[in-house]
Amino acid sequence: MQTSYQIGTHQISARPQEPALYLVSTPIGNLSDITLRALEVLASADVLACEDTRVTRTLLGRYGIKTRPFAYHEHNAERAGPRLIAALEEGKSVALVSDAGTPLVSDPGYRLVEQALEAGIAVVPIPGASAPLAALVASGLPSDSFLFAGFLPVKDKARRDRLSALRETPATLLFFESPRRLAAALEAAADVLGADRPAAVCRELTKAFEEVRRQSLGELAAHYAETDTVKGEIVLVIGPPGEQRASAEDADALLRELALTLPPAKAATEAARRTGLPRKMLYQRLLSMKDALS
Repeated sequence: MQTSYQIGTHQISARPQEPALYLVSTPIGNLSDITLRALEVLASADVLACEDTRVTRTLLGRYGIKTRPFAYHEHNAERAGPRLIAALEEGKSVALVSDAGTPLVSDPGYRLVEQALEAGIAVVPIPGASAPLAALVASGLPSDSFLFAGFLPVKDKARRDRLSALRETPATLLFFESPRRLAAALEAAADVLGADRPAAVCRELTKAFEEVRRQSLGELAAHYAETDTVKGEIVLVIGPPGEQRASAEDADALLRELALTLPPAKAATEAARRTGLPRKMLYQRLLSMKDALS
């Protein structure tokens, strides 16, 4: 059977896929954020499994793809999973998508992957959009080390316990959050992690009303406590503990110690790494300290 996808007025033939489970990343909002490889796999896979067939049909319709989607989600995984594994064992290609973003990130797809691997079936990732990564790079917070921690617990005590367990993690933290619980989550984060800790609320990424609000946890908590209605999909990004733990006195003491063995530029760089404070500001403080002692 001839399979194809369409970009604008151009109809493009899709090559058949080798038997495997393909994990296909889809747009998180803007339907243009799809890769050519993803389109080819969606168009030519023997079976297309998705969370919500209505959502996936919108994407397929945009690109003229005729593949019929098959529902696979947390409520039918026990029933639908074996059917997909059976198709794979028959030598068919199966593409798995979530409603948005990369499969297996906060969805039941990992169960299917486990079953496929146990059956000796190849698993092939088709990279693309990811809400946590989009939020991380838009937040302005350190991206060299980060931890995606899914959704925070709904109940306040469990939420605070979870935040306490992550308080000293030396990495930027990323959470999915519900609009209804955002204010409570920010209040808990400000109390547990510190009101001065830098953070960002990333809402409706890649969509028409995209918003990235970058402030301290205390400022964000105060803002959303006074906001009546919050809508859309949200990623909460919180900077690592070093971003706000060093006081001016601590920074000055560290600079004096480092300046004993390092030139000013290297001392400022090392102090910035340890404290999370801006290197340029630390360099100027070090120079002003040296001038004061001259």
